[in-house]
Amino acid sequence: MSDDVTARSGPTVEFLARLGAEVRRRRKDAALTVQQLADAAGVSRRMLTQIELGQANPSLVTVDKLAGALATDFVSLTRDTRPGALAVNAPGTGAGVWSSVAGSSGVLQAATGRQPAAELWEWTLMPGDRYQADPDPAGSEELFLVVDGALTLDVDGLAPVTVETGGSARLASDRRYAYANTGPVPTRFVRVVHLGA
Repeated sequence: MSDDVTARSGPTVEFLARLGAEVRRRRKDAALTVQQLADAAGVSRRMLTQIELGQANPSLVTVDKLAGALATDFVSLTRDTRPGALAVNAPGTGAGVWSSVAGSSGVLQAATGRQPAAELWEWTLMPGDRYQADPDPAGSEELFLVVDGALTLDVDGLAPVTVETGGSARLASDRRYAYANTGPVPTRFVRVVHLGA
């Protein structure tokens, strides 16, 4: 994958709009000014304003900082996690958190309402595409089930491992890691994330 593809990859427009609206709603509910929340999260006032308007492309680290300053978590800013015995999401309503110009995508489909949350993701990686992740909190793990194609997991300090269709894997994600599709067909996989406390 070229650096050009990497530079233009990121959250979808729908995700940015949903995130901005939820950050603004929670900031107002907490009776915080834009400057107060920006200071608490360690981001600039201008960046926070752009996020609330759905015009910024914040890193997932920035979203985590905002969530922490609002006494919530990433999932709660992007998905409905109200308590209840059953929550069903209609097809096509997942939060498109990441996409690339190659056509790859990472969609947050559901999450538990308890903390720390477990997250259910659906991913598609097009041939030659790659997603580079920053380390998650200590104790975090991810589970993978490859539905189509082959998924290469490239983890710092380890040799890359390829998981074939029907295969599964567990990854301690508190280090730098990447997902890659080095094959000729799209790779589809399901990912469950359990963040450490």
